[in-house]
Amino acid sequence: MNINDKKTLSDFIPNYPKKGDKTTYIVKKGKSNNNVSSQIELESVINSIKNVQDPEIPVNIYDLGLIYDIEILSNNDVKIKMSLTAPGCPVAGEMPQEVADTVCKLKNVGEVEVELIWDPPWTTERMSEDARLALDIG
Repeated sequence: MNINDKKTLSDFIPNYPKKGDKTTYIVKKGKSNNNVSSQIELESVINSIKNVQDPEIPVNIYDLGLIYDIEILSNNDVKIKMSLTAPGCPVAGEMPQEVADTVCKLKNVGEVEVELIWDPPWTTERMSEDARLALDIG
């Protein structure tokens, strides 16, 4: 690859917004539930996300600090904001889908929406202590 041929997310994700487009990349899975018998716990969502591993780093994406926000609505819809370690990540389109697929498996969950964001940029300071120890980062 020529140094001038830098890949962007639009090269890896179908329908990803082109440079300058303010549209965000969002994956949705499941269906809103209006008959909620019990509220989903944040800890259940976090534990579910911890099953998603970064394909290049042997740590789950939650401990890597790639999950920026989790919101559970009263109807058990779940909204997640996440980032990636680098904007040119070749699995960029797969990671948000994998998070949505995993969280959708929780009992009584409604629609799961995963938004890929870049601000603030991910840094190693977002990693948990467990991830830092596993990767020998001081």
